Amino acid sequence: MYRLRALGTRLPAVACSRPTPSFFINSHVHTARYQCRQLASAADSATGDPFWRAVPQWKDVSNAEFMSYRWQVRNTIGNKDKLETFLKQALPEVLTPSKDPRLSEIVTREKFIKDAMLGLENAPMAIRLTPYTLSRVNWKNAIDDPIRRQFIPLNSCFVDDHEKLTLDSLHEESDSPVPGLVHRYPDKALMLATSICPTYCRFCTRSYAVGDDTSTVEKKRQKPSRRRWDVIYQHLEKTPQITDVVVSGGDTYQLEPHLLREIAYRLLSIGHIRRVRLASKGLAVLPNRIIDPHDDWTQTLIDISNEGRRLGKHVCLHTHFDHPDEISWITKAAARRLFENNVVVRNQTVLLKGVNDSPETMGRLIRELSDLNIWPYYVYQCDMVRGIEDLRTPLGVLLDIEQQLRGTIAGFAMPQFVVDLPGGGGKRLASTYRTYDQETGVSTFQAPGLNGEKGQKLYEYYDPKPVQAL
Repeated sequence: MYRLRALGTRLPAVACSRPTPSFFINSHVHTARYQCRQLASAADSATGDPFWRAVPQWKDVSNAEFMSYRWQVRNTIGNKDKLETFLKQALPEVLTPSKDPRLSEIVTREKFIKDAMLGLENAPMAIRLTPYTLSRVNWKNAIDDPIRRQFIPLNSCFVDDHEKLTLDSLHEESDSPVPGLVHRYPDKALMLATSICPTYCRFCTRSYAVGDDTSTVEKKRQKPSRRRWDVIYQHLEKTPQITDVVVSGGDTYQLEPHLLREIAYRLLSIGHIRRVRLASKGLAVLPNRIIDPHDDWTQTLIDISNEGRRLGKHVCLHTHFDHPDEISWITKAAARRLFENNVVVRNQTVLLKGVNDSPETMGRLIRELSDLNIWPYYVYQCDMVRGIEDLRTPLGVLLDIEQQLRGTIAGFAMPQFVVDLPGGGGKRLASTYRTYDQETGVSTFQAPGLNGEKGQKLYEYYDPKPVQAL
């Protein structure tokens, strides 16, 4: 049993397997109405550039429509046929030529669409793209656009996988004592609450489980289920060394507000859990929701953050931006709302070839996020995931970017540049490699802080095989 508290009123205990009581939700909604009216007024007065109107099919979409979370969901591209229809309207007939010689043949709309459809057939991740994300792509330069590269594969980009690539490169399944709970570090655990995201990244480290099945991957989904969650809670309760829990999936943005509240309050009710991190890419791919006055997800997040603060526990949002072009005036308004309501937000970036693999781009991203009070936390070396070899960079690129940036950005705003070790060794600073042979592309690491065999073994990271550079 555990207790829920909201708005200064302590509520009766409820069983953890039951949904949040309706009177709790009603009380929250009633109290939030004034804030919603304030948000509605702010949204109506927003004067930012309607950048989405550069997309032909959205040239007449009003500010109010585009800012609506429901409109975004209704118009999300969720399958191959819808993407093809979208591309036929969004792309110009003739495209800006690519800087990549492998893509020199793609010069027309027709060739781009054909290549993209073949790419989807061979990709490990299904397609799911919000209008917000699609509207941030420069469709005239779609071939080399950094946002397009993250989410829409082109078959001509693909290169043969390194023989060491796998779908579950971090061995999450073998580190799961119960389904949907990864317990790799002594005091931290990862709860996979769902297997759905607002947008699916091509390079997802969890491509073995997240999203719909593809022609190349049958997913091992972790669907939202109170029965499954209860097993996780029971394991956490009897494992007092776990003091830090990350709730991810999938993406917490895809949890209904009452389920997000239920999970977070349940975790906060466990005495030895001192920190709860809620992971969501939503701020990067659908920031409209954060300031939509008709949606309760953000107010729920704020309530959870406040409850954690009341209990003396740390609650934060972990998000995921990879390129400055993902940031708009909508992002800034959303970040401002979170900051004004004392929600701590940290960012995790993945180093991706042709997206952010230069000191200039990475530096700009770090600075712009810092200005929004979104604190740069990690820059990851791209995981050794099957089907994304064209997006991986050698470890030396990550090391060079860190070397170039360190000392040019305030230390507290400088992220950690890390490798999440293949085989479940956890995150290690990239600069702490034991050996790195750039000719063979093999680097080795150790993780002495882990228990048992994991703390003794040598972990190997393999650079991608050399290909024609972008």
